[in-house]
Amino acid sequence: MLQLVETNSYGRMKKFKMHDILRELALDLCQKNYFGVTYDGECEDSLQDVRRLVLLKLKEDNHQPIYGMHQLRTFITLDKSIPSSTIHVLCVESRYMTVLELSGLPMEKIPDAIGDLFNLRHLGLRDTKVKVLPKSVERLSNLLTLDLHGTDIHELPSGIGKLKKLRHLFAEKTIDPDWREIQCCSGVCIPNGLGNLTNLQTLQALEAQDVSLRHLGELRQMRSLRLWNVKGIYCGRISESLVQMPYLSFLDVIASDENEVLLLNVCQPNLRKLTLRGRLAEGALDESPLFQAAGGQNLYDLSLFWSQLREDPLPSLSRLSNLTRLDLTRAYNGEQLAFLTGWFPKLKVLYLYDMPNLSRLDIQEGAMASLERLVLTNLSSMTEVPAGIEFLLPLQYLGFHEISSDFLTLLRRCSAIKGTRVGYSLRD
Repeated sequence: MLQLVETNSYGRMKKFKMHDILRELALDLCQKNYFGVTYDGECEDSLQDVRRLVLLKLKEDNHQPIYGMHQLRTFITLDKSIPSSTIHVLCVESRYMTVLELSGLPMEKIPDAIGDLFNLRHLGLRDTKVKVLPKSVERLSNLLTLDLHGTDIHELPSGIGKLKKLRHLFAEKTIDPDWREIQCCSGVCIPNGLGNLTNLQTLQALEAQDVSLRHLGELRQMRSLRLWNVKGIYCGRISESLVQMPYLSFLDVIASDENEVLLLNVCQPNLRKLTLRGRLAEGALDESPLFQAAGGQNLYDLSLFWSQLREDPLPSLSRLSNLTRLDLTRAYNGEQLAFLTGWFPKLKVLYLYDMPNLSRLDIQEGAMASLERLVLTNLSSMTEVPAGIEFLLPLQYLGFHEISSDFLTLLRRCSAIKGTRVGYSLRD
């Protein structure tokens, strides 16, 4: 019934689609069995027995709340103009609600009646203007997913620890959408109750504070963890906590500023994706178990931002033979990088960003034999097309961004990439 459309660099499904005929059949069955309907503001009487409702677009003159949906289990709104009174009515009348998805609404406050939805499993407030969660949220004892991404909530209420079934918490706000500044996002503070959330599997993202890090190791079911504003003195405690997370597959640690040194001495054999945003001590790539062949045997995706390394990191990183994606942004202060024969055999995506001293990039034949996408951005000292780039062709995408007009002239004259579709943008 479902067809695979897109996977990530290491084969995990990202997008799929349903065949048109099967989709029409599914929609017809949904309507006949009151499984779910879409609503555009007409025939309100037909909503009395509906259990799942997607609100598309109300008429401009229809600002009345929707009443009488006592059987409703799922409510998803795609209309950003629905009146706030509708949300209050839903919380009061639809007591058996399991999914409440309000992403993108310009609402600033959640009604206290939200706490009466004792059966609620999913609460989506992504990209709303909510600043504070009501205290009544602590009564949502069956809640599994709380999505606060992009809201103005900076601290969770003290009763959050009562949500002991909570599995997924998204509470990150983007500051720099390009993710190139070290402080490109912010997380949420959890001053009380973090240690009670023992079923938590996703935490994106937590502001690193002494009081919360004290209980981080109690989250033994954690799969995906992102920590913001980490100070170097916290790394020891974080490493001790990570040891208690045997299922961890995604780890993202961001320093509080560009001078804080990140050093995590922990072996995570199940880790698939690792992002470190902050200065790394010289020799860290050789000393930390995260970057050793044994500790990083399942590491597929590695991003190093603001590492400011003076030594070429590639000889050390080449031990991670299963890498399929590598992103180096302000990671290296040296002048030359070389990809040698046999290195990174499974690498499909390579990003090199914001390395102002890098003047030469060499690629030997047989290096990165599986590469599909190469993007070089803001390498201001580079005055030559990378030597050996012809060994990587054909690529699905080859990009040179924030380049000078002189470098663009070199690209157009380069015989090694003739016939290759090249994306580029000029430096401002």
